[in-house]
Order: sequence, then C-alpha cells, then structure tokens
Amino acid sequence: MRSLSWTGAACALILAGCAAQTPQSQVTTPETVRICTGNSCTDQPRSAALPQAAPSAHEAQAQLRLQQLEALAENSPHAAYDLGLRLMRGDGVPHNSYQGLQWLRKAGEQNLVDAQLLLGRLYLSGVAEMGSDAAEAQQWLSRAAAQGSAQARKLLAQAEKIKNDEQAQYQAREQARKDWERWMQSTPSPYYWHWGHHGWQRY
Repeated sequence: MRSLSWTGAACALILAGCAAQTPQSQVTTPETVRICTGNSCTDQPRSAALPQAAPSAHEAQAQLRLQQLEALAENSPHAAYDLGLRLMRGDGVPHNSYQGLQWLRKAGEQNLVDAQLLLGRLYLSGVAEMGSDAAEAQQWLSRAAAQGSAQARKLLAQAEKIKNDEQAQYQAREQARKDWERWMQSTPSPYYWHWGHHGWQRY
C-alpha cells in the first residue's frame, strides 16, 4: 500500500511539472544552452555555443590581401587608388561603393591625377549609389586638368557647354555612365599594384 502511495505521489509531481509548462514553452527553443567542461557547467547563449565555421583558405587569403593593401593605401596614393577601384568594382574584395569612394578621394587629395579624373567621372555620371554632383565633378576635373589631363579638359569643356541644358545634361550623364561601365569591365585591370609571390608589388 505504501508503494502505491509513493508511486501516486511521484506521478502527481511529474504531472504538476508538465502542467507548469505552457504549450508555447514546450516548443520554443531556449535562448541558452548548458555547456559542461570538466567539473563545472554554465548556461551560455545558444549562438556562442554553436561551433563557428573556420574561414576557407580562399577567404583567409582574400582577407590577407585586403589587409595588406589597406596598410599600403594609408601611405601610397597609388595603393589607395587601387583599393578604392577594387572596392568600387568588387574585384577581389567585397563590393563597397562608399568605402571605395573614400579611398579614391584620399588618393585624389594626394594629387594622383588618375584618381582625380576618376572622381570627376563618378560625380559627373552619378554611378552606383551616388547621385550626380556637377560642382564636385568640376572640382576634381579641374584639378586633373591642371596636371595636364587631356580627358579632364575635354570633360570640363563638355560640362561647361551643357550646364544650362537639362536634356543635354541627362544625355551626358547617360553617356558617362556607359563609358564608366565599359571602363570598369576593361581588361587588363587598370591597377598600379598586383598580388605576387611576395605580396603586393608595383607593376
């Protein structure tokens, strides 16, 4: 009889425990998991407990290249130009137009004429997420023209000619956009630096 009463009490406890859990709590994934190492256990966030996939050899190599080019770009306008262009194109690095533009501006501020000309084209056509900015385009093209860029002088003359003609401005922007897309797909890539056996090297 005593055995039966103990069994009944145990069943009552189990049923009470089940009743304390709502249907929602029974199907919801808990936010934490118990991790036991050695003689101790701790509750940790589920995301921290999941094993993190190690980067592939290709991803690790790409990250190394990016870090080394960023280090070079801090002191070399040619490397800053390359990094900016690679970011704009998504060439060997994740595509990021905003960061690309910042590195190109850094190169342009250090009087690299290729960067100044490219910035003029970018602001003139308003490619990627950028809107066109005629005043900014004129500033960069003027700086490139002052250093002897015939292309910059030509673009400046065109911009001056059409500045009061909205239809002509639209046509010029569309042409500049097409020219940019063709140039972006050009081969070989218009870079100053390339990745060699010993890291980044100048052509």
